[in-house]
Amino acid sequence: MDYTRAVMYMQSLKRFGIKLGNERFEALLERLGNPHHQLRVIHVAGTNGKGSTSTFIATILQAAGYKVGLYLSPYVFNLRERIQVNGYLIPEADFARLVTWIKPHIEELAQTPLGQVTEFELKTAVGFSCFAEQRVDFAVVEVGMGGRLDATNVVRPLVSVITSIGWDHMDRLGDTLAKIAAEKAGIIKPFAPVVTGVTDPEPLEVIREHAQRAGVPLTEVKPERMVIPPPVRTVHWQNEGVYRMRQKVSVRTTDRVYRHLSLRLLGKHQCSNAAVAIAAIEALQHAHRVNVPESAIRIGLEHATMPGRMQIVRRSPTLLLDGAHNVDAARCLAQAIPETFRYRRLILVLGMTRGHEPQGVVDTLAPLASHIIFTQPSDQRRRPAPDLPEASTVPLPPYEIIPSVPEAVERAMNMAQADDLVVVTGSFYVVGEVPVQKWQTARPTTPEEGIIYAGSGENADNASC
Repeated sequence: MDYTRAVMYMQSLKRFGIKLGNERFEALLERLGNPHHQLRVIHVAGTNGKGSTSTFIATILQAAGYKVGLYLSPYVFNLRERIQVNGYLIPEADFARLVTWIKPHIEELAQTPLGQVTEFELKTAVGFSCFAEQRVDFAVVEVGMGGRLDATNVVRPLVSVITSIGWDHMDRLGDTLAKIAAEKAGIIKPFAPVVTGVTDPEPLEVIREHAQRAGVPLTEVKPERMVIPPPVRTVHWQNEGVYRMRQKVSVRTTDRVYRHLSLRLLGKHQCSNAAVAIAAIEALQHAHRVNVPESAIRIGLEHATMPGRMQIVRRSPTLLLDGAHNVDAARCLAQAIPETFRYRRLILVLGMTRGHEPQGVVDTLAPLASHIIFTQPSDQRRRPAPDLPEASTVPLPPYEIIPSVPEAVERAMNMAQADDLVVVTGSFYVVGEVPVQKWQTARPTTPEEGIIYAGSGENADNASC
């Protein structure tokens, strides 16, 4: 298969849906020589922030001189964003080669009682196989959904990370924060220290119990004033605001104080993600004697970037893309916008997929907007655009419904004046359908000389699996 046919084959597996549980996936990996057993993994779960935290960890390790695989979920603009080595996307030729190699094993398994391999399982198998071929020093692996039954949970991690617990995927993960936390805490394993950014008492207690049962140390990351040194296994962070479009944060651990760290990823929530990443790096240092100097932490945090996370596409008017897809992410975005931008009007382009409750997202973001354009992604899991205003329980500003994402963005940009802000959000699937090149005037999210990078980009052929 060439790359196009490999992608078509992978996407054809979507019709089999999501199947939680790992017996089938473990059987597939065994046929492939168990590539995941060759990897030194940092495993990252959480409702929100796990992609950014994974990227921070990967770029820090890369800045320290290690070869790092990064597995992300989901992608925004390019499927190959999911599988990266030292910031380069997996080359098309290698992606096609690995899918072609794995396909016969999938077809053989489909004839057994284990049944059909899913799209996500194939993506994960390609990622593990790529990282094993590349002999990466570390693989930072983001969980797809939940944790306990997620396909990525076949790994034997060096460190387990749980960034946050919130209301999402309740149909599969549970209808209480404690139940959701128990699913995500399923990634906790013996001999792998745990780091969490969870602060809500109910889910935090669940994580503490899982760590205690596994017999592993737990580091808790909290947003607090850094006046008194924290107790053992606690990391505190302090937001220092935004300066010249860089988020500033200081972090105090039991080892040291990292003052005035600079982040390209904007928003107060990224302060927590950065602190969780630092705590994970220190846990890796303590448990496995990995050498990561402070300079690498500063460089990795400063230069990490991702598409669809408060991504500025252009100025005058400003076009901002953010994949906030649940109420907690919407609250983070709603808080970050006025802290980061000055604008006359905010024009909101909002679309969502099924599986995420629309009411909280719409109710959180609508009060910021002067005008809303409700839209929907082309993905089969799309939520019809008319469902969104109907779900709202707050008064809405003037709004219209334009199902096509490109047409909705064009309408918003044509409405906007130079000092307005257009925000496209609600789903990474919506963000991924924005014709970025058409509107781009701000500095693009692409690799730069001397910059450590994780995200979309087309220079991936410089590296191979």
